[in-house]
Amino acid sequence: MPWPDLLQSRERLPAVADLAEGFATLLQQLGNVTPFELAVAGGRRMATPGLAFLVGYQAALRMLWPSAPLSLGALCATEQRSLRPSDMQTRLTDLRLSGAKDFVTAGDAADWLLIAARSEEAGATPRLSLAVVYPGEPGVTVDKLPALPLMPDISHGRLHLDGALCELLAGDGWDAYVKPFRTLEDVYVLSAMTAWLYGVGQDSDWPQTLQLRLLALLAGCAEMSRQPPNNPAGHVLLGGLFAQFDALKTEIDQALSEGDPQWAQMWQRDQAVMQLASGARAKRLVKALAVI
Repeated sequence: MPWPDLLQSRERLPAVADLAEGFATLLQQLGNVTPFELAVAGGRRMATPGLAFLVGYQAALRMLWPSAPLSLGALCATEQRSLRPSDMQTRLTDLRLSGAKDFVTAGDAADWLLIAARSEEAGATPRLSLAVVYPGEPGVTVDKLPALPLMPDISHGRLHLDGALCELLAGDGWDAYVKPFRTLEDVYVLSAMTAWLYGVGQDSDWPQTLQLRLLALLAGCAEMSRQPPNNPAGHVLLGGLFAQFDALKTEIDQALSEGDPQWAQMWQRDQAVMQLASGARAKRLVKALAVI
């Protein structure tokens, strides 16, 4: 991470309704960057917490699939609020996909979609593969869902697949993609949201000690970004980073209350996104501590 760029930057991109256009503008501005640099430098530049979240999500996707296109993408795994392979009904047969995914982040704006699909033989233990499809191709339909109270500027979609031709990624869909993405998303969303808060702190002249602690948290995120997502020690480190983040909540809320009310209103509305995966993250931490 080129830290001087973060420390000296005061740039912020305006919010645009077209998420794909906004992300393309960000990539053009940043140039050739690593996923961690995308999360931090991109998160710092975003106009809202929701847009910072989306940048962190995109950075995690690029760690999952390093050859991903330079455009907005999405991972489509959840079916009926479950990620368990045995609960999935989407099927891969002869490079064609059929089924549905009920909650796809920015799915209606995405240029490419990673699909987790069952691919085992009849009667065998459930097995996942990961495939790529492109919206607008035959058999691929994305319906835009109503905006949510949490991060209303980030759309969500419902995906329908009807014999859609796909490209298959190498490796097991669960072990190589869906399972590690949980950890990757935690790392890069935490990085992007912390960078967004640091940017607000710069713009609002927050106490120097608070800004420095946010920077220290980002430095820890940089180390975590170098850990394999299946590494127990990395899960312990990640638990420590979220503990640091949680410990800053009171100071952050106080600093926001004394500044521009627009920042406080946005953060009050969207900060709960950081708790959505807390249960799964806590279980991974318990398992990792037991192993260590």
